[in-house]
Amino acid sequence: MTEPREPATAVPQAPTLAEDRSRKNRHVVFFLSDQTGVTAETLGRSLLTQFEGYDFDQVTVPFIDSVDKAEEAVRRINAVAAESGTRPIIFSTLVHDEIRERFAAANGLLLDFFSTFLGQMERELLIRSSQTVGRAHGMKDPSAYDKRIEATNFALNNDDGTRTSEYGSADVILLGVSRSGKTPTCLYLALTYGVFAANYPLSEDEFETGRLPKALEPHRARLFGLSISPERLQQIRRERRPEGRYSSIEQVRYELRGAEALFRRYQINWVDTTGFSIEEIASKILNSTGIERRVRP
Repeated sequence: MTEPREPATAVPQAPTLAEDRSRKNRHVVFFLSDQTGVTAETLGRSLLTQFEGYDFDQVTVPFIDSVDKAEEAVRRINAVAAESGTRPIIFSTLVHDEIRERFAAANGLLLDFFSTFLGQMERELLIRSSQTVGRAHGMKDPSAYDKRIEATNFALNNDDGTRTSEYGSADVILLGVSRSGKTPTCLYLALTYGVFAANYPLSEDEFETGRLPKALEPHRARLFGLSISPERLQQIRRERRPEGRYSSIEQVRYELRGAEALFRRYQINWVDTTGFSIEEIASKILNSTGIERRVRP
């Protein structure tokens, strides 16, 4: 008589090499700030881009302006470390010593931008830093804020060639085919630097005649062109209109050839935006044109 077999016990499977590698290549990143967190994010992300093959889960903790809030953030960081088994990376732009010191108890890699550099600057300048919160993104200079708002209104009012009568007030007029990045670049220039930026969409009328629109002729010194690779432009257009001539590769190539021919004919400076961020495109425009920044970020 055969004895009944005991049910097989499932043996826990060891993580595969791919699963183990995936866990090792994920990291939680905290951006700590006593204000909006923009500076910590900008500086921290610039460093993170140097490490390919890693996925970073990013958490911003803004307005840490008291010891209680700092201790709560420390508990949150330590909980993530305990749960994930990996120490989080912590980027901090906290100003006050009393608040910064609380993060010595955090189970993570603390990269403190202010403590790293403030001490060196104090020794060099022979003066103690004010430890004032909010200087980078606050309303220290209301006139600079007003310039940004004024420039943003200008960009919105002069978007896509809707109004050409104000082009005489523009610092730059961006030219390009539809969906080549004109509008977001104008808004970034306005919000960040207070630049008065307008834009005009090039169309088949210009490509057939090979001439600039009459409205642009008096402002040729202000013109700057944007181009982009056909494949990237088609991808962007398909997100807006998946079907039809507008997003076909033939139409895209035709328009880009026409736009670049105009740039060459009229000796208009231009840049291929493929693979560049809005920040990089804006910097290229400012560097090429020599436009004066009305405000500094």
